[in-house]
Amino acid sequence: MGDGCWNPDQYERYRRERAQPFFDLLGLVERRPGMAVVDLGCGTGELTRLLHRDLQARATVGVDHSDTMLRRAATINEPDLQFVRADIDAFSPDDGVDLVFSNAALQWVEDHPTLVRRWTDRLRPGGQLAVQVPANDDHPSHRTAIDVAAEEPFRSALGGYRRPPNVLPPQEYASLLFDLGYRAQLVRQQVYGHLLGARDDVVEWVKGTTLVDYQQRLSPDLFAQFLVRYRAALFTQLPDRRPFFYTFKRLLFWAKR
Repeated sequence: MGDGCWNPDQYERYRRERAQPFFDLLGLVERRPGMAVVDLGCGTGELTRLLHRDLQARATVGVDHSDTMLRRAATINEPDLQFVRADIDAFSPDDGVDLVFSNAALQWVEDHPTLVRRWTDRLRPGGQLAVQVPANDDHPSHRTAIDVAAEEPFRSALGGYRRPPNVLPPQEYASLLFDLGYRAQLVRQQVYGHLLGARDDVVEWVKGTTLVDYQQRLSPDLFAQFLVRYRAALFTQLPDRRPFFYTFKRLLFWAKR
């Protein structure tokens, strides 16, 4: 996916709500002294710094493909923490690492079995894999975007593209981790409830993530039309309540070699 429409301010509008799964994932990691850590999909780097400090890591590398996000990360000055630009499905450190960590990034990549296998190959003996990925594709906030993308004039402008559901069912990740030879694992699906001011805030939430995929593929005028149509279609499915309770499913999995 391209980089031009990623907006750190829009993404971090709900920073506190987006951060909780990170801390839940971090809680699964076994602490070991002097770990070398890779954070794939590090975004603005704020949570990567917390990861680095909490684990007291020997070295941490944050990886992201977005120049916009990495410009924000470049303002972070922390010993033994660096940020590099790369696609998470292509990044391969020269030396093995003790922890591959990825928070809310895997959903943008296809073929998860191949990718998890590649990450596993970079782990040292006893190394750990910790991943959190949104799994909310069946919620109206996500499903409606796919439906609107199939309507004209968006369908033609997008060349028939609709964001694919890349996330696998939980049991498939468990089987994959077993097949890859991990000695211990945990896979769980968790529902996070976010109390938003109104259903309008759901639109603002997905503008920072899911809808970016369509924004990058449409002209500004067409994307403005897309937003109008998306909002109208979504509001036929969401009750007009204040505050609005937004349910968001996520998958967390951890494994140790």
